[in-house]
Amino acid sequence: MTSTTGYDLVILGGGAAAFAAITEASRRDLSTAIVNTGLPIGGTCVNVGCVPSKHLLALAESGAAASENPFDAVTYSEEPTVDWGEALDGTDDLVGRFRRENYVDVAEHFETDIYEGYGELVEDTTIEIVDGPDEGTRITGKTALVATGSSPWAPPIDGLDAVDYYTSETILEERNLPESIIMIGGGYIALEWGQILHRVGVDVTILQRSERVLSGMEGQLGREIQQAFREEGIDVVTGNEFERVRSPATDGSAEAVPQGATVETVVDGDSQVFTADALFVATGVQPNSENVGLDAVGVETNDDGTIHVDEHFQTTNPDVYAAGDVIGAPELETVAAKEGNHAVKNAFGEEGVTIDYDAVPAVVFTSPEVAAVGTTELEYMDEHGTCACRTVQMEDVPRAKAVKNTDGLVQVVKHHETDEIVGVHMVGPRAADMIMEATLAVKFGLTIDDIIDTVHPFPTFSEAFKQACQAFRRDTSTMSCCVE
Repeated sequence: MTSTTGYDLVILGGGAAAFAAITEASRRDLSTAIVNTGLPIGGTCVNVGCVPSKHLLALAESGAAASENPFDAVTYSEEPTVDWGEALDGTDDLVGRFRRENYVDVAEHFETDIYEGYGELVEDTTIEIVDGPDEGTRITGKTALVATGSSPWAPPIDGLDAVDYYTSETILEERNLPESIIMIGGGYIALEWGQILHRVGVDVTILQRSERVLSGMEGQLGREIQQAFREEGIDVVTGNEFERVRSPATDGSAEAVPQGATVETVVDGDSQVFTADALFVATGVQPNSENVGLDAVGVETNDDGTIHVDEHFQTTNPDVYAAGDVIGAPELETVAAKEGNHAVKNAFGEEGVTIDYDAVPAVVFTSPEVAAVGTTELEYMDEHGTCACRTVQMEDVPRAKAVKNTDGLVQVVKHHETDEIVGVHMVGPRAADMIMEATLAVKFGLTIDDIIDTVHPFPTFSEAFKQACQAFRRDTSTMSCCVE
């Protein structure tokens, strides 16, 4: 029998946006309920995204420590080995703790009811669970929030549907890794997982459609990380025009091998064939907006399937809001959380809060790390017809030289009239941490002189940002380490 329970706020989805929403709702003494659809409670980040991938990146880095050692005075008696099955067991334990402490316990603290199963909007702000443990239950709220996230997306390449392949989710279920793997894609997921797999002993080839990896970021970043990957032994092939994917084991051709996948592509006008034991598709994500009842309650979607929202996260149904990956880029855990928080503020407090997406940093947790915030050189050129930009190589930064970790660069883009910093792009050690100073600069309109006039600790990698600002004022090649 169907039963209906009423709340102030009902949420379809159980990830970062949902939990930020119940946190803000609790502050306002609102009753809340979550229908956790899809992944286990916590969503992508804790289950199959940030937490497991960053854990495995650190594990793989430790495994590669001997081969990456830059110091002649340090020697290793034997190469370290990685037990991948044990690595995944440790990852599962970590994810389980995060899920309990950061999500289940939090929901209990805020007295949020959690319903498990696939839910659909059926009447304005009513959600019915149509499949799963709580099937048949209906919950209704004064306001509904759709926060169903996203899932891995596969491009329309001929034959791909007929070939088994890994994604960033399914690879976490594979205890026995292949000896070789082809990765289709050149974004942050492909790069992070490509480096993880390479460092635990898999022969990795990355095939990217664009002329460089990280095609959505400043051009120098992609070129720099490509070079670092190639030096490490990861084969990176860009400029692919994919023609076909096939399974060599079943096509009956003379090129057939016992298992795996073959990718037929054209690079610089030449036909090429890549074959490996397995295929990994890392070409982005798609919003989880289908089969959740949007049409039934008048919620419109965009051409790419993302839910259409205004700047206050309100959908075309005024009683329904949406947040997180399901409304589109940037698909980041912290952005989803901010959107969920703001949706509640706007729905119940009429606060009219928005997000300045230009001041949201993006990070790729490879080694070296990649980080960026704000406007790129090309974007600035397109808008203003000129660009005031400076780039400092990490090999010129004292800390990088001292620790023999000199891969990378820092580029600063400033306004050509006001000297305000409008973009910062970096590759190098600690870039993920260094980007926050740059983010504050972009967010609050700091000038290059504000950064120059701020004393930075010596020697640190963060001096690279200051040095890039100093490059607008002086020839940094003749500058002493401690010149302010």
